[in-house]
Amino acid sequence: MSEDEAKVWLQTQFDVSRETKARLEGYVSLLLDEGERQNLIAESTRAHVWARHIVDSAQLLLHAPQAQPEAKWIDLGSGAGLPGIVIAILSGYQVTMIEMRRKRAEFLEAVVAALNLANARIFCGKTERAETPVPATVISARAYAPMERLIPSALHLANFSTTWLLPKGQNHQNELAIAQRLWHCEASAEPSVTARDSAILRLRHVQMQRRGAKTGKAGGRA
Repeated sequence: MSEDEAKVWLQTQFDVSRETKARLEGYVSLLLDEGERQNLIAESTRAHVWARHIVDSAQLLLHAPQAQPEAKWIDLGSGAGLPGIVIAILSGYQVTMIEMRRKRAEFLEAVVAALNLANARIFCGKTERAETPVPATVISARAYAPMERLIPSALHLANFSTTWLLPKGQNHQNELAIAQRLWHCEASAEPSVTARDSAILRLRHVQMQRRGAKTGKAGGRA
């Protein structure tokens, strides 16, 4: 997917308004500028930021429930704001981005302020210490942690109805198998629009295996 194709895809999928387009462009500008000071994205992807990062993040919305009033999206290990900032720009979700690295959290705070994203907030700290007044409708994680640690770290932020959207690379089938082995859940691998060998793992109705099950120990609330 070229950069022009990425922008056409966004317009087609989300009917991007002039204000939303300006926010996306503003975010890309801030991302590339801050990338000169800290390693937010790989140098090799800077020339393909719309396809490799913006569309790659935006496509998660195609697999998420439609945002209802006050619906909460929690993004684990947000880093540069991918996908959290993109989700906040393109949707009506109330987005919480969890990032434990101070410099990156400060960058995210600056982006939220610069783009006037009233539906976005940052939690600087470990996921295990984050709290939410209502369970997340969606939890996302892009390059955050292996499946064995990912779900246990955030299970206290979810409930039975939470949708987990987890972009994975060429080993996505292995990660899917681990999720199904460790957890009772409805799970599927949805094709990525940006990389043929990648997928988005979509998990629902996630709950711990019963104690003593043959699958072995399952993680729980940290």
